[in-house]
Amino acid sequence: MTGPGAGEAVVCYSQRMVTTYGIWQGVSPLEFSLPLFILQTAIIVGTTRLLVVLLKPFRQPRVIAEILAGVILGPSLMGQVGTWAGTVFPLRSLLTLETVAHLGLLYFLFLVGLEMDVNVIKRSGKKAVIIAVAGMALPFCIGTATSFIFRHQVSKNVHQASFLLFLGVALSVTAFPVLARILAEIKLLNSDLGKIAMSAAIVNDMCAWILLALAIAISEVNSTPFSSLWVLLSGVAFVLACFYVVRPGMWWLVRRVPEGETISDVQITLILTGVMIAGVCTDAIGIHSVFGAFVYGLVIPSGELGVVLIEKMEDFVTGLLLPLFFAISGLRTNLTRVRDPTTVGLLVLVFVMASFAKIMGTILIAISYTMTFRDGVALGFLMNTRGLVEMIVLNIGRDKQVLDDESFAVMVLVSVVMTALVTPVVTTVYRPARRLVGYKRRNLQRSKHDAELRMLACVHTTRNVPSIISLLELSNPTKRSPTFIYALHLVELTGRASNMLAAHNTAGNQGASEHIFNAFENYEESIG
Repeated sequence: MTGPGAGEAVVCYSQRMVTTYGIWQGVSPLEFSLPLFILQTAIIVGTTRLLVVLLKPFRQPRVIAEILAGVILGPSLMGQVGTWAGTVFPLRSLLTLETVAHLGLLYFLFLVGLEMDVNVIKRSGKKAVIIAVAGMALPFCIGTATSFIFRHQVSKNVHQASFLLFLGVALSVTAFPVLARILAEIKLLNSDLGKIAMSAAIVNDMCAWILLALAIAISEVNSTPFSSLWVLLSGVAFVLACFYVVRPGMWWLVRRVPEGETISDVQITLILTGVMIAGVCTDAIGIHSVFGAFVYGLVIPSGELGVVLIEKMEDFVTGLLLPLFFAISGLRTNLTRVRDPTTVGLLVLVFVMASFAKIMGTILIAISYTMTFRDGVALGFLMNTRGLVEMIVLNIGRDKQVLDDESFAVMVLVSVVMTALVTPVVTTVYRPARRLVGYKRRNLQRSKHDAELRMLACVHTTRNVPSIISLLELSNPTKRSPTFIYALHLVELTGRASNMLAAHNTAGNQGASEHIFNAFENYEESIG
């Protein structure tokens, strides 16, 4: 069939093959693209959720289940059954599946940028930055230096620099979204170790995106130094436009919303459309579209706007669309192609050396900041968390023929193994409860009768204040045996990457917090 433009041709396209006519017409629904895609999505999501349940006793993050689901459904296992591969996951259907999977990835990276609080780095100081740089520079250098000796065995007919750069980024990156899930599941998100790990992961993620953009620019077949420079300059211009044009526009939009009202559906739709526009811009520049979505998410102001966007999108994107991307990575992983033991051994050696360098570099920096050796080991393994960004790097490397099928399969498997080790090692090595042994004797039974009683009063809304004050009155404070109250106003911060503790400012704070703290101050004056 000849297309509308001169020289254009459409091969094997039929607009009548989208939706089926029904089984009573004697035609199989799986021969049509939409019913087949719906079945594939249901199978992938169902398999993923089943593996999540099976791996939960082993405290494994969800990304492990999502990748393994693709491996099981792909050519490594179920794909060996001819009828399964040809009926459920035929080659003609993968284009539709990958397109929707990348759309889900686009919006997930937007959510990652939206939830990423850059101010966490400022609060953590230079410690997080130094840990991130050391944890990225050492494995990058060691990984690229070691892989240089066998570059011809795993990467053929491409520029050597692009192969080394892709492999270096894949070996040195820390998966910020996966790390946040792991820390939340093992209840270390708000610990000192968790805050340092999250801050370092944010810096690591940003550096990884810059290196990935550079690797994509170099890996183009027809790329020249001049064209690569234009790609990088265009990428910098895009980032500056987002921060100095789009971000002020978003603040203007937020200020226009009347107090007490929510963001309108029209505004939400325009913002979500901006995600696709940002993706198209970076794709046109020559950088992957997810980079544009990530930067666009970074410039969205945190607060009510971020909360509304996350509430509307998170469950649908992370629960339904994102598993499709990880399943695609698993479907591309063909373990039957892994045949050369030399190549496999060298790839595993490079990965192990890069991971060891990351752990040792993190331990040395942690010890220099007076952290214990056990904390350094736990932090080193946390920084070795793999997942989203590495899968993106490996998939792009495979698409651009920087990595062949064998090296791709080996890198996916060793990444899954490394991420699976993180939670067991961290929970074994890092036990903050040991430091609290001395506090077990600090209770009412062992305290002196005239000692100061310290209490923590947690209040969520103003309705909780009267009951807390009634409880304080029952403690019968006196001048000889006073009661010291720490008042904590609990506020849900769903639009942030991590929770924070903010001191109350009596001079300029307005709203519910002011009424709550005024009530405690009035009670203090009444009994004084």
